[in-house]
Amino acid sequence: MSEAWAWFSYLPSCRCHLSGEWSRFKCVYRTFQRKGGDEQSLLRNMLGTFNTGDLVLGDAYYGTYFLLASLQEKGVDAVFEQMGARKRTTDFSKGKQLGDEDHLVTLKKPKKKPDWMEQSQYDDAPETLLIREVSVKGKLLITTLLSPKEASKSELKALYKKRWQIEVDFRNIKTTMGMETLSCKTPEMTEKEIWVYFLAYNLIRLLMAQSALLADILPRQLSFKHTLQCWLAWNQQSVFIDIGTSEELLFILIAQRRIGNRSGRIEPRAVKRRPKQFSLLTKPRNEARADIRKNGHPKKVK
Repeated sequence: MSEAWAWFSYLPSCRCHLSGEWSRFKCVYRTFQRKGGDEQSLLRNMLGTFNTGDLVLGDAYYGTYFLLASLQEKGVDAVFEQMGARKRTTDFSKGKQLGDEDHLVTLKKPKKKPDWMEQSQYDDAPETLLIREVSVKGKLLITTLLSPKEASKSELKALYKKRWQIEVDFRNIKTTMGMETLSCKTPEMTEKEIWVYFLAYNLIRLLMAQSALLADILPRQLSFKHTLQCWLAWNQQSVFIDIGTSEELLFILIAQRRIGNRSGRIEPRAVKRRPKQFSLLTKPRNEARADIRKNGHPKKVK
């Protein structure tokens, strides 16, 4: 099984860290934290959910010494992008050479204990850590898969390219399903609201898996948005559809829309539509109405 994660924040009161199972492309675990936490602390709360033989795929933020040590201790392998500071000092002429821009290197335990770590944990951490550094198409990857026979350079490259699909999955949860803006105000209710979205996401993925099985294709070849639209339309018209054949018909409709092979896709991090020139509503609506009655509308922004 292959795991992947990312954290995302919606409200100032709550953050969420999510683990997803690649082979079944579903949400399998989550952890929440109130304002003031960070990705590393959220992830440390999830380490107990990983099992021996799992493979963790993540970006450069996670390639830290103590996280790699914790994963190795549990028998979990990892593939991360190299952190920026180490990327600038990587020298492939050192260490044990495995191929062109591919070598094993030994990391030493940091001399300073992190603030979040107990002294006993720091003392128990290994003094050195053997990892593999690989350069593929401008990306410098680090991994605990040390044998090039078990994980070749091309296989690591293909594996890390799949990380883009993780971003697409989060887009489906946040944008396609409408979770970008939550309506609840407290961390407790926000957690419940996010859970409902995760449940709906997994149910849509289940429909895609069943449809792909009948069509003899891979679930990743089907469109998430098309599946969601088919389900909503089918649910609204269910009173007019014969129950005995409706599910099979739904799976056929879902399988009609295939997505293209968009490997190596690059998209600008920019919005196409400009926001309207209005200030944010930072007070209760009743108070805002009272201010308008008293002082009138504010002048338009030029």
